[in-house]
Amino acid sequence: MEIILAEPRGFCAGVKRAVDILAITLEKYKNKRQVYVLHEIVHNKYIVEDFKKQGVVFVNSIEDIKDNGGVLIFSAHGVSKNIEEEAKRRGIHVINATCPLVSKVHKEAKRYEDNGRELILIGHENHPEVKGIRGRVNSPIALVQTVGDVRNLKVKDPDNLSYVTQTTLSIDDTREIIAALKLRFPSITGPNLKDICYATQNRQNAVKKLAEIVDVVLIVGSKNSSNSNRLLDLCTVRGKRAYLIDNYSCVNKSWLQGVEKVGITAGASAPDILVNELIDYLKANANVKVSVMPGGIAENVRFKIPSLV
Repeated sequence: MEIILAEPRGFCAGVKRAVDILAITLEKYKNKRQVYVLHEIVHNKYIVEDFKKQGVVFVNSIEDIKDNGGVLIFSAHGVSKNIEEEAKRRGIHVINATCPLVSKVHKEAKRYEDNGRELILIGHENHPEVKGIRGRVNSPIALVQTVGDVRNLKVKDPDNLSYVTQTTLSIDDTREIIAALKLRFPSITGPNLKDICYATQNRQNAVKKLAEIVDVVLIVGSKNSSNSNRLLDLCTVRGKRAYLIDNYSCVNKSWLQGVEKVGITAGASAPDILVNELIDYLKANANVKVSVMPGGIAENVRFKIPSLV
């Protein structure tokens, strides 16, 4: 059996930055101050559970923090302006691990609002990033999830609209929606498609190529990871058998019966260790050869760790 690895796969620069920020903060304040994280630092079960074992407390709201002498980290998904101000009001020491690409969307939304534009957000309802973006401006933002939503959209002034997008979508995810918006509202403005998260698009492009050359695809990622679920969707829509798994223990051996080529990829918040453990598991149960998918993109994007850490 041959294992073919997607390229790229796993951690993106924003996730790596957020995880590194938490690890450095934990080391700095060990046995001195309690370290809290608002929501999951990234959407991956292994990462969250590992930090819990090290003493990190994950909270759903600032009200859950009883120790104002602790350190609070905002996750990679970003937070609303109200949450930021509430933490400041309570005197909580905050370290912001928001992905720089998400922060860029916050600034774009604020700039459009300052210019008097009515805002539309392309994204998924209840996703932490969407809540954060909506909470960075004072005006209501209309959420659009599908082309159908565009048809039903009610706006105040069709000639004074701007849109922004959730970063964990891809160009493929948003192209049709943006086209529908421009068709209905020709004067609408928004960011260049190149501003959409490079990592999401790269991983989707890679899994589409991978699905063409393997019999089954194993996607390492958590069930609540938006980008991991999209990798699964892209395989199944192409008629390729694919499975989203937390780790190697989730593999059902029947999936691999009669299979000659297994493709492996990982969502942007899944660490390398989970992919390596999956490969080791497959090696222990079959005679396998491992290779990397040809023609993949090597990512070299790096985001700086903030100095306050």
